[in-house]
Amino acid sequence: MSTATTVLSLRLYNHISMTDDKLLIEQLSDPKQQRKAFETVVRQYSEQLYWQIRRLVLTHDDANDVLQNTFVKAWLGIGSFHGDSKLLTWLSRIAINESLDFLRRQKNQVAASIDDEEGGVAHLLMADNYFDGDETEAQLQEAIARLPEVQRTVFLLRYYDDMKYSDISKMLGTSEGALKASYHIAVKKISDFFKSLD
Repeated sequence: MSTATTVLSLRLYNHISMTDDKLLIEQLSDPKQQRKAFETVVRQYSEQLYWQIRRLVLTHDDANDVLQNTFVKAWLGIGSFHGDSKLLTWLSRIAINESLDFLRRQKNQVAASIDDEEGGVAHLLMADNYFDGDETEAQLQEAIARLPEVQRTVFLLRYYDDMKYSDISKMLGTSEGALKASYHIAVKKISDFFKSLD
């Protein structure tokens, strides 16, 4: 099989394998199809949710744990989802809340790693076998980790996921104006952090 044929087959497979939100929501509300539909949800959204979580909790192992907790919460709360928002928005809200809960529980440990004279978060990431970024990316993650919770969350969702303020507003229950202000303050603080490294 040629490379072009393989690429075309993969694109076709990905197109077919991505189940429509509307269909998934219908299947999730049907007790007979619910389990299989949820398996599709896990398969379809795991990678995107993993990276949303990973950027908040930083390490691979912690991200995996939080991702599993996210899907457990989603499964237990499936009856409360009525399709008022996109499935990914609902799952992201759970993932972000689980990540923030995790960070609150780990607050002292994270604070210690941020203040660590050996390099803090950047040092932690460079030592993580699953981290595939360079030193600049590690320093960016350190700058992000220093932000207050809301600024950090808004920055990550806008910068990495290109999420609309309206979706973030629904997810966090904060006005779009406040989120825009938080984002711009976060950008300024990150910029100041990099200037301080020079």
